[in-house]
Amino acid sequence: MSMLSFMGALEIGLIFALVALGVWISFRVLDFPDLTADGSFPLGGAVAAVLIVSGWNPWLSCLIAMLAGAAAGLLTGWLNVRLGILQLLASILTMIALYSINLRIMGAPNIPLLGEPTVFMPFVGENDAYWVQPLVLAGIVLLVKLMLDWFFSSQMGLALRATGANPRMARAQGVHTGRVVLGGMALSNALIALGGALYVQTQGGADVSMGLGTIVIGLAAVIIGETLMPSRTLYIITLATVVGAVMYRLFIALALEADFIGLKAQDLNLITAVLVAVALVLPRLKAKWRKPVKSAKPAGGSQP
Repeated sequence: MSMLSFMGALEIGLIFALVALGVWISFRVLDFPDLTADGSFPLGGAVAAVLIVSGWNPWLSCLIAMLAGAAAGLLTGWLNVRLGILQLLASILTMIALYSINLRIMGAPNIPLLGEPTVFMPFVGENDAYWVQPLVLAGIVLLVKLMLDWFFSSQMGLALRATGANPRMARAQGVHTGRVVLGGMALSNALIALGGALYVQTQGGADVSMGLGTIVIGLAAVIIGETLMPSRTLYIITLATVVGAVMYRLFIALALEADFIGLKAQDLNLITAVLVAVALVLPRLKAKWRKPVKSAKPAGGSQP
């Protein structure tokens, strides 16, 4: 793999690390099967792209994109908590609605950002974009990770974790679980939308269909991270999620560049399915290998 390909894979991996952290909050912390990611990721990209083209500051555009993603997460949570719609169905309804909303926001199937200012522009020179952009993204991801570590060690974060682990016990302790679910879904999709806002700025444009398969990528990153770095410590879990997203993109890049395998860009979904399947099977295989083998005793006792 060339250095250019490696840095490109690292760049996309760091962006999807934000998506993976959002997916981790909904699936692992809240135990909420949420498919809104396929709509909130392009929503963040659409909002950021429209604002940047309109002359807004890129950083402020990213912040507003996060608010839009939070609103999408709130909608999914509201459908479940207030209207009693099943979690999975509520997220599917929001995801479907967001496709039309994204088209409304963009006013077209895609918006080019070539020549427009981005969050990377103040740091990038003429020939160093290939390594400066991943460095800026690494700083953003590190900041988000540290803020999540702090949040989940606070009283509000502990309430969110308790709600996902045992809602009945959380309610007995005075936690308003409905509000906590709404807040957790808003936080999850805000991070996913931030990933979408940064993605369009690295790719040079937004497309209404760019969210296809986002939830699968996020889940793959979470599962790979848990397999590579199994732990019950919070800051290691969030680190493993970030590492899982980066490793996922590196595996994809290696598979696509391996000439002897013969894979092409259209095989991306196939590679993703294989990687997720392997990541799911590995923990079971490791558990089998670690089981002690009991030595068989002779039926007639010890021989003299």
